[in-house]
Amino acid sequence: QVQLVESGGGLVQPGGSLRLSCAASGIIFSGYNMGWFRQAPGKQRELVAVFTSGGSTNYADSVKGRFTISRDSAKKTMYLQMGSLKPEDTAVYYCHFYITSTRSYWGQGTQVTVSS
Repeated sequence: QVQLVESGGGLVQPGGSLRLSCAASGIIFSGYNMGWFRQAPGKQRELVAVFTSGGSTNYADSVKGRFTISRDSAKKTMYLQMGSLKPEDTAVYYCHFYITSTRSYWGQGTQVTVSS
């Protein structure tokens, strides 16, 4: 059974940093797209950062230069280091593994709130 478990969310002041983790189990940790999405209240879920199946990374324009996606294959864990956080980064963050169009997995989400 595939499980993705996020952690690391919380309340942080503007300008602060957080690191999110996504621990995977029951799945091979390579060869497909894996990334982070977020969904703010009243908005659609949006891509934040992704590893492509070839290992390159892509970021949403809104987070370029502030967020970094990384992973530890030995630990089967993906990370999102977030810096220079802004109130508009407030959202529920989800990790997502895309195997095929009919086989993809989401974590349960972790809340990030940026507020003074």
